[in-house]
Amino acid sequence: MSEFGPRGNLRPLDRFRALGFFMVAMVYFLLAQILSGSAARGLTSGDGRELLARTLLLFLLLVGYAGMGYAFQGQREPLNAMGLVRRQGWRREFALGAALGWGGMLACVLPIALAGGLLVTVWHSPRQFGLLLLNLVVLGIAALGEEVAFRGYPFQRLVEAIGPTTATILMAVFFGLIHLRNPGATSASTLVTVLSGILLATAYLQTRALWLPWGFHFGWNAVMAILFGLPVSGLDFSAMVESNAVGPRWLTGGGYGPEGSLTAVVVLVVSLVVLVRITREYAWKYAQPVIVAGGIPVNLDAAATKVHEAAQAPSAEPPAPKLVQIAAMTSQSPSVIADAPAQQRIASQTKIEAELPIETEPPL
Repeated sequence: MSEFGPRGNLRPLDRFRALGFFMVAMVYFLLAQILSGSAARGLTSGDGRELLARTLLLFLLLVGYAGMGYAFQGQREPLNAMGLVRRQGWRREFALGAALGWGGMLACVLPIALAGGLLVTVWHSPRQFGLLLLNLVVLGIAALGEEVAFRGYPFQRLVEAIGPTTATILMAVFFGLIHLRNPGATSASTLVTVLSGILLATAYLQTRALWLPWGFHFGWNAVMAILFGLPVSGLDFSAMVESNAVGPRWLTGGGYGPEGSLTAVVVLVVSLVVLVRITREYAWKYAQPVIVAGGIPVNLDAAATKVHEAAQAPSAEPPAPKLVQIAAMTSQSPSVIADAPAQQRIASQTKIEAELPIETEPPL
């Protein structure tokens, strides 16, 4: 899609350029991460540092990728093209993704709880309630930032370069490798992150928007951190509820959290199947290929401008009507011309009577 998403059927040169734009966008993402983290550490400390860092990163990504889309692809509405299109039902898409993420994480934690390996501590201080609200905002902003970076402008350029299937796999692998820097990361956690990247990319491709993948990402992380108090990709966002998972690593995920367990692998595969089924209507509505008309290219804007200028121009005076002769000219007077048909009828009647036989009376 040229204006609201990746374009298809590109020439080899255009595909090569799209690959270059993807590489530039990913380098920009890494630089934005470094810059936002350094700025947050220099400006504040304590509980607000993570919020500031995530907010600065999201701001840099939105501004930078919007500028790239406007300059390189000629996008008039780059935020819409990035996937943040405010169309009808976008809140429902976000809620649908959040519900699916909530259910998926609940399925990951439930086996741990049933095995008796979930030790829960609840805090009631006012500070913990403030941390609860703060961490919710941080998780929401962080999830949106990762969606913009991994399913937004860079992913769309990669789809243009190598196609949606290969782009989904490649970006999911990169998504998993980025999370290897997190505390407690393992090969199992990397596999889970790759699968989650495939699911989130599929959510974007099915809807051509970031609302549903953002909702899934946020719902998944919020339930894990806020509701159960478990680590999110090795990071602690617990506030009022803090849990300690006890049991085998394949079940609990260890210090990385449930995302490092083999249970999460099964849950994400099932969630992917469910996602495809519940987004069929969105795929039919938004993910259809663009029909490109054949024939001679026409500049519609120039044609419309020409018609408009012609309509606004002062109208010229109509030419004088031409006289058309519809009868032969004669030198006779009008009275003679008017009497001509009557004279012709009398002459014809006389001729007919002359040709009829003379009637005689029969003999007695």
